[in-house]
Amino acid sequence: MKLHELSPAEGSTKEVKRIGRGHGSGHGKTAGKGHKGQWARSGGGVRPGFEGGQMPLARRIPKRGFNNIFGTTYTVINVSDLEVFKEGTVVDEELLIASGIVKKLNSGVKVLGNGELTKNLTVKAAAFSASAKEKIEKAGGKAEVM
Repeated sequence: MKLHELSPAEGSTKEVKRIGRGHGSGHGKTAGKGHKGQWARSGGGVRPGFEGGQMPLARRIPKRGFNNIFGTTYTVINVSDLEVFKEGTVVDEELLIASGIVKKLNSGVKVLGNGELTKNLTVKAAAFSASAKEKIEKAGGKAEVM
């Protein structure tokens, strides 16, 4: 096969329909745009959300809530999720990502106290709930805030 013999796969390309090219095409005269008006003009139409001068829906609905720019959103895991690690392991954010327990870090990891822990682990996280800290220490491990 040579370069000049290359062509697209059969049926993968389609000719562009040239509308407004006479009566016989079925799309002559107004080319499917109707008669006059804003939509018939070149570059015509209105911006998205424009409702003909009526107050748009986005402005009729009241604003609610606010976004705290100083807020922290933690990625949450439970004590029961730590059961997969071997005895004596140092569990930190990198290990949690590598093992697939955590998909995305926001402002760090917070460990909550749901479930049971039987192995002594050193857990390093941004925050701990009181019950999580208690369960980790009861199992003989350490809860370290990073």
